[in-house]
Amino acid sequence: MKPPFPLAQARSFLFVPGNRPERFEKAARSGADAVVLDLEDAVPTGDKDAARQAVTEALPGLAAVGTPLVVRINALTHESGRADLRALAAFAAQGMSVGVMLPKAETVAQVQAVLATMGPSVPVLPLIESAAGWQALSAIATAPGVLRLVVGHIDFMADTGLQCGEDEAELAPLRFAVAMATRLNALAPAVDGVTVAIHDDARLRLDTQRALRFGFGAKLCIHPRQVTVVHEALAPSAEEADWARRVLAADAQAGGAAVQVDGRMVDLPVVLQARRLLARVRDTAN
Repeated sequence: MKPPFPLAQARSFLFVPGNRPERFEKAARSGADAVVLDLEDAVPTGDKDAARQAVTEALPGLAAVGTPLVVRINALTHESGRADLRALAAFAAQGMSVGVMLPKAETVAQVQAVLATMGPSVPVLPLIESAAGWQALSAIATAPGVLRLVVGHIDFMADTGLQCGEDEAELAPLRFAVAMATRLNALAPAVDGVTVAIHDDARLRLDTQRALRFGFGAKLCIHPRQVTVVHEALAPSAEEADWARRVLAADAQAGGAAVQVDGRMVDLPVVLQARRLLARVRDTAN
């Protein structure tokens, strides 16, 4: 089994409901780059306390599997979210690593609250899923502790009343804003939202390729069968990888002088593009 990618490089984030502990280890061994133990939307209100206990009890054993772990807490505007953080703080105090996915992220103060409770080294992944989150995006992206931005487009549509077509063109401004905030603050590549059609591989592949065009580097998954499709869709084709290798070889041989590959001039932007593409080859080598 290959060593897991750290959260900054993870391509797939697989949700597992916090009230289904029998699924935790299976998710951790599914091949997903990261597992999100969900205490929020996947857990009925009456099961919140039991789910929190199940997750915190399982974390030490799951950490031993080696797959990076993230917990999606409840919104910090509710006591359940604050209780989630207090429970996770005990885990973090033991020196074990767990990321926090912050739902309904709308203020820097919410990110600061996570760090204040769990310590300054915890990686935070804010979910941008409301008009207020979109408005505060620039500030949230600058907050210490933020590792990657995550698009929660289904909640965003519910909050804003947007009615999206199949291609979700209406959400292009949101994804573009997240991409720019990511670049301006040198964050790890953003994470796109879920594809709810679990058995529609073609739809999932198109959604993942759209995320890639926006510069995103990962996608949320709601079923283990989605992981392989996401990884394949994020991987460059053999032809693209060959082109990138030839660009870098030609640039190295030219020693910085002007050179052509396939009849096209190779300059620094092209070289950078080739490097980014080959980085994706390494990131998808499983």
